[in-house]
Amino acid sequence: MAPLRGRSRELGELLDALRSAGNGRASLAVVTGEPGIGKSALLAAAVEQAERQGFLVTSAAAHQNDNISPLASLAPALRAGPEPLIATQDFLELASLNTQPLWLAERLADLIGRRLAGTRTLIVLDDAQWSDPLTAFVLRVAIARLSAANLLWLLASRPGDLIDQLIDAVGDQIPVHHLSLEPLTADAIQDLAADRLNHPVDPALAVQLAGVQGIPFLAEQLVAGLYLSDENAAGPLPTGLVEGVRRRTNGLSESSRELVRTAAVFGSEFRLEDVAVLMAAPVARLAAPLEEAIQAGLLTDAGSVLRFRHELLRSAALADVPPSAQRALHGAIANQLMSAGRGAAAAAPHVLAVAQSGDIAAVETLREAARDLLATMATTAAEIIQDAFELTRVDDPLRAEVGVEVVSILLTARQYDRAKAFADDLLSGTALYLGPITPELVTTVRLHLAPYQWGNQRLDVQELSPSDPRLAAYRVLAGADVPGTSDDPVAQAILQVAAAEQARAEGRYADARDLYVAARQAETGLGSLPDALVEVGELYCRAEADELPAALERVRELMTAGDSWSAPQLAVLRARLEYAAGNLQEAESAATSGLRWMDQLHDRTLAPAADQVLALIALARGHLTHARKLAGSDPTITTLLAIADGDAKAVGRLAVTRPDFPDRISFLLQADAADELARLSPSAASRGALAVVAAGNDVTELLEAVEVVRTANRPLLLALAEERLGRAALAAGDRQTGVPALERALDSLTALGATAPAGRIQAVLQAAGVRRRRWAAVPPRAQEGWEALTPMERRVALLVAEGHTNRSAAEELVLSASTVGTHLRAVFGKLGVKSRVQLTRLVLERFGPPPNA
Repeated sequence: MAPLRGRSRELGELLDALRSAGNGRASLAVVTGEPGIGKSALLAAAVEQAERQGFLVTSAAAHQNDNISPLASLAPALRAGPEPLIATQDFLELASLNTQPLWLAERLADLIGRRLAGTRTLIVLDDAQWSDPLTAFVLRVAIARLSAANLLWLLASRPGDLIDQLIDAVGDQIPVHHLSLEPLTADAIQDLAADRLNHPVDPALAVQLAGVQGIPFLAEQLVAGLYLSDENAAGPLPTGLVEGVRRRTNGLSESSRELVRTAAVFGSEFRLEDVAVLMAAPVARLAAPLEEAIQAGLLTDAGSVLRFRHELLRSAALADVPPSAQRALHGAIANQLMSAGRGAAAAAPHVLAVAQSGDIAAVETLREAARDLLATMATTAAEIIQDAFELTRVDDPLRAEVGVEVVSILLTARQYDRAKAFADDLLSGTALYLGPITPELVTTVRLHLAPYQWGNQRLDVQELSPSDPRLAAYRVLAGADVPGTSDDPVAQAILQVAAAEQARAEGRYADARDLYVAARQAETGLGSLPDALVEVGELYCRAEADELPAALERVRELMTAGDSWSAPQLAVLRARLEYAAGNLQEAESAATSGLRWMDQLHDRTLAPAADQVLALIALARGHLTHARKLAGSDPTITTLLAIADGDAKAVGRLAVTRPDFPDRISFLLQADAADELARLSPSAASRGALAVVAAGNDVTELLEAVEVVRTANRPLLLALAEERLGRAALAAGDRQTGVPALERALDSLTALGATAPAGRIQAVLQAAGVRRRRWAAVPPRAQEGWEALTPMERRVALLVAEGHTNRSAAEELVLSASTVGTHLRAVFGKLGVKSRVQLTRLVLERFGPPPNA
């Protein structure tokens, strides 16, 4: 391989990234620059070095027509070599997930991670600017997910939004090396030319090389004889390149020249049989002309397809085809592809190249292409349908019909904001559409939008007309109107969901579950709510109505086989249910995955709900600082933090825990909120918790109540009930009942990883004189900082911050003033403060206003 000239710094940075990958630090390297600047040469040099160092190297290059085939750009890199990154059977199974991009990306990342498993690897993608939308999405997910692999991702691209979005998406997860290539120096260009010639550059060639302006591709073509025009040497580079290609092709046969020009219209990649049809020549007769073009350095044979060696060569060859001939060829290509059964999607770029405003045939072809691509390439479909819309005249009623399709396809592609903005313009009488805005048009557009607005919590009552039964039902769902009835099955299903939402808010979970089920069984049509999101509501209510194991199993199933666009909702639901089932590790994983997917789908609506679960897990583990970071303004989390910090009065505030808070019953139990518990839909959990509260300190009744709770399959709630029983029994002198109850709670909490409540119960047992050969592995208390304070020291600190003196704090705590002083000195030492003022400032920084203010 010829030496790489003028890029020693850039190559050195790539080699550093390779070394880091070899040491287990994955990263992304992106090489950007204009066409011909030397991106591919730099990638080739990095590949050579990686192979010498024993890296597994796999590579691919994207092409202009990739955007009509899912994963077309990345697939060759996944399947290359005798031992590909993705095995054949696994790759075939991935095809079933083409319509579920998030699940596909997660599955693919998992497969690659298993395949690599410590193997030093380089994955290369050249010309990434042409990546198909699914490849672009998969890269964002997989690169972030494989941050712990011995892996370097190396991409080359022209500058643009796609590469900027990728860097933004993964930059917080792994190091990113962004190399922007500048033109080479004159010395580097001359060295490059000397390498190609195998002898020094003579003065005449040096003058010509000065005209390439540091672009290595043009220098190589000049040396190869493709850029020889003396009279144009000092002129614009494109002219010189076109002249060079023209001079080079002049030595070819007429058939070879015609083949090159026809192929240039097809694109950078084409099939010989397609060119043969246009040239009205048998494929066999084109073998010799094709070989001429390959020998001339213009084309390369990639097996099933042929390609131009560089996009600039294609552009130069295309410049020699008159515009009128280009238009005719594009039209002929489009007709040929359609008649050959290759589909409207393959013909679409050529249709667009010749279509003019008002060309109804072109509009219909593009609409067909958009529909064909919608299931697997929704992003491409969205672009094509908008092209079709632009070809219709502003006053043509067909424009409204195509406009409705634009809204629908944008929504399917999950481009909600674009769909809403387009719909508003379409219906507002702007220059976008000057035809009649009929009530039917308005209703149709609003019914397309309404399900997505509900799913994104953006229903706008002002846009929901009461005259249409389905929009009227959405008004009820939005809380604007009182429930009614309807003969329309879609409207009826929407009303059932509205009733389910109301029942759920009131804690009537069994009723809500049945309403969600009925809504999902109804006939669907325009305006129907997304089944996946309705099922999320149903599963939540099933879990609250004594069906937690079954609901949890269904959520787990949906997270591998359901609608991946609902992944954040499913992840948050699973996190809540796993937490209720006491599976803290699984709950944490689900909530974290949900947050990651929200970032990938650019919708963080549910982030506070995921943070709620993570904060509860942090509290259960005794990680108060982390819980406080996640709490935000959530009143229940803030109350739990106050309780953990020793504020005994805060327990009563748990009685107003919101109905949608995770595992709410546990907190109502802690608050002795009998009235709230009585309002809940009857379930083992709610009945048991209410019985525990009603029992007070009656050991016999507590024993019966605990048995009811035991049937609810909620270990955290059961541990609370067992703790109540144990404490009451010990207070009554019944060690035979109290100690086993507390030990059962301790063992359960320890197994779940809930070390904070486990530590509390362990302290009660130790105070009761219980001896064990080995106590639970409750983490030792920190030596300094807020976490180092005992519960009593925290209560003293909080009271002093509120302005209490030692004496008034002692009265509040029923202690002596000297004991309060002893606690206060311990607080000063652990927090590193020297005065009450400093203590108050620290408490204010931690809590905001004093907790009991």
